[in-house]
Amino acid sequence: MEAKKYALVTGGSRGIGRAICIKLAAELNYPVLINYQSNADAAEETKALIVAQGGEAELIPFDVSNRTETYAQLTLWKEQHPGAVIEVIVNNAGVTRDGLFMWMEADDWGNVLHTSLNGFYHVTKFLIEDLIRQRYGRIINVASVSGMKGTAGQTNYSAAKAGLIGATKALAQEVAKRKVTVNAVAPGFIETDMTSALDEKELSKIIPVNRFGKAEEVADLVCFLASKKAAYITGEVININGGIYS
Repeated sequence: MEAKKYALVTGGSRGIGRAICIKLAAELNYPVLINYQSNADAAEETKALIVAQGGEAELIPFDVSNRTETYAQLTLWKEQHPGAVIEVIVNNAGVTRDGLFMWMEADDWGNVLHTSLNGFYHVTKFLIEDLIRQRYGRIINVASVSGMKGTAGQTNYSAAKAGLIGATKALAQEVAKRKVTVNAVAPGFIETDMTSALDEKELSKIIPVNRFGKAEEVADLVCFLASKKAAYITGEVININGGIYS
């Protein structure tokens, strides 16, 4: 009997992460592991949306920036699902602590880097051996326009996402022979809780398509990269930003 294949989405309870969870279940028929740190209600809501569409989902709470916690939860999951393989990893968890660098506290720097960059390391490091062994896998990292061109007031976030982009390109070269692809998507302004405080009308003027993107549009791109159709795409960073370039 073939092992059951799963997709894991970190930071999957809200926003872009939620949209990715729903699409992976609906379009690629993956049972989805919804990772979240503290918002259990939102995670349950995401799970309910997937189940309502006839999909399968499980919640797996841990803080990606905490290696011990991440390894403990993933080890427990593997023990409870013998033979199962997580073959799609979407590293989406991220936080912002915006402010001018001159006044940026060490915690605001550290939290943002630990979540995006160390989170990628902890989750992917734990799972990558399985992908290499089975000679198939998809790793998709959610970066940002900030990591591509830098955003004033987000030196920490820009550094974290730029680091994620560098890691994507390097890891892709290491595992390509094993049919494991590693790609990143770099969203621009997307309608989520994270951007709700921004002046959409004003900012839309600098976006060539003249609007914010939708989380579902990012999820469509992630789904394509997670599919068999994207087998010859690796080490790539795909901008999804309505045409904003530096």
